Parts: sequence; C-alpha cells; structure tokens
Amino acid sequence: MTLTTAQLDRACGALLGTAIGDALGAGYEFGSAPLGPEGPAMIGGGLGNFAPGEWTDDTTMMWCIADVAARGIDLRSDEGLSAIARNFRDWYETRPRDIGIQTSQILGRVGSDPTAAGMTEAAAELHRRAGRSGGNGSLMRTAPIALPYLDDADAVASAARAVSALTHYEDDAQDACVLWSLAIRHAILMGEFDARVGLRFLTPAQAARWEGLITEAETREPGAFTPNGWVVAAFQAAWSAIVHTLVPDVDPCRH
Repeated sequence: MTLTTAQLDRACGALLGTAIGDALGAGYEFGSAPLGPEGPAMIGGGLGNFAPGEWTDDTTMMWCIADVAARGIDLRSDEGLSAIARNFRDWYETRPRDIGIQTSQILGRVGSDPTAAGMTEAAAELHRRAGRSGGNGSLMRTAPIALPYLDDADAVASAARAVSALTHYEDDAQDACVLWSLAIRHAILMGEFDARVGLRFLTPAQAARWEGLITEAETREPGAFTPNGWVVAAFQAAWSAIVHTLVPDVDPCRH
C-alpha cells in the first residue's frame, strides 16, 4: 500500500507518540508523583526510577513487536508470534526495572527460547487458574500492530488478538487490543479518531457492551476510570482523554 506523506507521518507518529507519551507518564504511574498545576512533565522517577524522558516496559514491548513487523514477518503467523515471544523473553532476561506482574509470571515460565504456542498456552493456563487476566499490558503495546496491514482491517484484528493472547488471554484484553489497533489504523489512514470502527470485529454481545463502554468514556472525565490497571478502564481513560482534549483549529504543521 502506498501511503501519502500525511499518512506516513501519522504511521511514524503512532510509534513515536507511544514512546513520548509513555516517557511523559512514567513518573506519575500509579500515583508515583502528584500532577502539578501546569500538567505533566518529563520528571522521570516512577515505578522503575526512570531518567527524565526514559520510556517504560510498555514501549520496550512495543519495540519487540515493531522489530518483527519491520522484518516483514506476518505477526499472525507462528513464525511472527514466536519471534515476538523470543524478543519478550530476551528483554525479560535483562532483568528490567519495571515489568507487569502477569507478564513477568508468563515470561518466567516459558524458558529461554519460547514458541508462540508455548507462550499462548502459558497465558491461557494463568487465566484458567486465576479466573482473569485482563490487565492493561497488551493494550499498551498495540501501536505497531496495524502498520503492516493498513490495507487489511481483518488482518489487523487477527494480529491484535493473537499478539495480546501471548500474555493477556482474557477476552476483554483481546477485544480492547482489536478495537484500539483498528482505531490506530483508522487514524493513520483517515486522520481522525474513532474508537468504534472495530466493533464489527467483536461478537454482537461484546460489540454492544463495548459500545456502551465507549459512550461512557465520552461522557466522563479520564480520572473517573480507576483502577486503570484493568484493560477496560485503561481503554476508557485513554478514549476519554482523547475526546476531552481540545484540538486547535489551526494546524501547526501548516501555519
């Protein structure tokens, strides 16, 4: 697919924006620091005692996926998912300062050379044992999912579900990743935000539920959605932040 200059810029922005937003929020994660009257700043600190401007585990895991996509490997394939799993495990072996509990448990069980099937089964087993696995970890790393499939919404949905299931098996986590990845695709192609474009890729019951959740996010402020360690609350908080953030009428890139 040949992208326009604006579309290519937005595709790059999906990755860059994730890294910048992650670094900006690192110092405030789970109330690590109070938000000042002028808003967030690159203060560092947080759960991993990060340097100012340093990103967290979320962006690192995003790059683990982007690396595979950049090599032209289909993210839906066993080869692609196994390559992502190995990238995750290689990062885990560096003993990162900040890593989600659920992700850490799974990566600790799959050995030094994990496969897609082995990691997905470890995530499914954790879900069966705990009765839930709907943390926000897989949602945080969705930025690269759409990039290889901008011409194929079905492929985006399939890749989002499969990559989520490597560590976050619960339907809520997978559904959130499908919706967010397709929203990213739509934003890149059309230059507009729409959290509903992926609803048709969910079951009718889940689509109706998520329609209600999206509507709720549009009528409440981001801070209302707590604890946002739960993937649904994280999705709602993010969508609420987008909806309630004022966008200037003048495009700074052209004026």
